[in-house]
Amino acid sequence: MSARALLLVLLGSASAALAADAEPRAAEPARLAARSLLIAIAQAGERLVAVGDRGIIVFSDDRGKSWTQSQAVPTQALLTGVCFFDAARGIAVGHDLVTLVTADAGRSWQRTHYSPEAQRPLLDVWCGGGGHAIAIGAYSTYLVSEDAGASWRERDFSAAPPPQTAGRKPHSGAGGGHDEDSGGGFHLNRIVAAEGARLYIAGEAGHLYRSDDGGAGWRELPSPYEGSFFGVLPLGADAVLAYGLRGNLLRSEDGGASWRKLDTGTLAMLDGGARLGAQGAVLVGLAGVVLVSHDGGRTFTLVQQADHSGLAAALALGPGALVAVGEDGARVVELPGASAAAAGAP
Repeated sequence: MSARALLLVLLGSASAALAADAEPRAAEPARLAARSLLIAIAQAGERLVAVGDRGIIVFSDDRGKSWTQSQAVPTQALLTGVCFFDAARGIAVGHDLVTLVTADAGRSWQRTHYSPEAQRPLLDVWCGGGGHAIAIGAYSTYLVSEDAGASWRERDFSAAPPPQTAGRKPHSGAGGGHDEDSGGGFHLNRIVAAEGARLYIAGEAGHLYRSDDGGAGWRELPSPYEGSFFGVLPLGADAVLAYGLRGNLLRSEDGGASWRKLDTGTLAMLDGGARLGAQGAVLVGLAGVVLVSHDGGRTFTLVQQADHSGLAAALALGPGALVAVGEDGARVVELPGASAAAAGAP
């Protein structure tokens, strides 16, 4: 399978993980680790940490100019999510329901959960206050930790249904239940934090969820789109973006109670996003798509990458640049309109 096909399988959430050996092998050193398939990126203080294929984890201390591979990673599973509580402690998750923790900003890792027999991948993870963490994945997999990832318990994911939306048929199986067509719970693709205790989850089949109490309870949001969402980007206050298949991008100004579709100029899958200062936002996706906004996510300009290499996630380096990861590893992307964005930066 090519790297592009693998990225499509993962971000499309079309398959569960395959069972592996009872005792997984450690990730192997790779000379071009930073050029391999990377799926997620997070910040640990000033350090950038990215995770991806075959258990590869790389980190950068110079804003993405150079990368070092972590030498102690006890898995070769595809890693799909990473987050940090502070500059040192973090969690990475991936296929085979594997969870890894670090106490040295990603230089070394320990495995704390592993269930290949479940044949379900974890797809993302959120690190909150007080060591509280949530990992989500295929078929509504929902794991919770209260000790910074040292131990986990699986919880049934449920959510209060959305209010009836005029002109739209409600989802069957809302709230992560089972529907007759899927044969299982909806895939939960991305979990992100907004202001205060608010969290959002982006899921398949048009499902979006919001929690206002740090994940203790969830409610489904009305959605005018029934294709899969692969990310949510909070913009401050109640403004939020939701994005997914075929270039679909929605904006809400009331915390997801109502949505307006935005023109993106692309049909490529959108699967990563980041804030750019006070008024900027950037989205990345397959085929080298980079969408840039300098007006609070109301309009976007397409900045097509020449190599058309798929991008999976991004972190802003400032109003004029970002580090993106994806099919061909990590790269620094310079953005147009930096001076305009800088005027609104904090």
